[in-house]
Amino acid sequence: MSSIPKLPRKVQAVVFDMDGLIFNTEDLYRDAIMAVAAEDGHDIPADFYLSTVGLPGDATRAAFQDHFGMAFDVDALRSKASGRFRAMTALHLRLKAGVVELLDFLDEAGLPRAIATSSRHEDVQHNLGLHDLGHRFKTVIASGDYSRGKPHPDPFLMAAERLGVPPHDCVALEDSYHGVRAASAAGMMTIMVPDLFPPTPDMHELCVCIAADLHQVHSLIRS
Repeated sequence: MSSIPKLPRKVQAVVFDMDGLIFNTEDLYRDAIMAVAAEDGHDIPADFYLSTVGLPGDATRAAFQDHFGMAFDVDALRSKASGRFRAMTALHLRLKAGVVELLDFLDEAGLPRAIATSSRHEDVQHNLGLHDLGHRFKTVIASGDYSRGKPHPDPFLMAAERLGVPPHDCVALEDSYHGVRAASAAGMMTIMVPDLFPPTPDMHELCVCIAADLHQVHSLIRS
């Protein structure tokens, strides 16, 4: 991660994932859902949980039912975990390193930006509101806005359309495998900023670079 290559094209817009990229929400939600599952007598293997990160709601439900059986009450688990997660965010929600500095630079450069996430609009607005970031993004693409979620490109294509910028002129910032695949399929200049997921050979192939944090992304876009 020490060397940063040049971007292949001039950047006209930036599309951010949210969970694990802007906020430490991936850590918090993982802890919440595993704790709630354990209280109900269910063990969620770490590798299985990671395989669901970044998926839309229906795909996550299907994955849990495939793993635990069709009788598994995914909605009850989600409801309990969401309550636990919301309480945790009130105390422990943190911005990832370099978020504000990157947004400040994008303001100075006149580059529009969007969020493309698998989370619900209400969760996006809740998280942004806790750090007064709601006004920093031109548009938010969230669950319910698209027919096919990540790893399909639809959220990123919709973000580019709303920004009025061709996808190939957008930088996409992602931390998950499903998100990287979605952004790359949309034709965006994709940068992975790892959170829970270590970069793999296929992530290196799909991304223009793997960045250590958003400070490094800032330097790359500035250059």
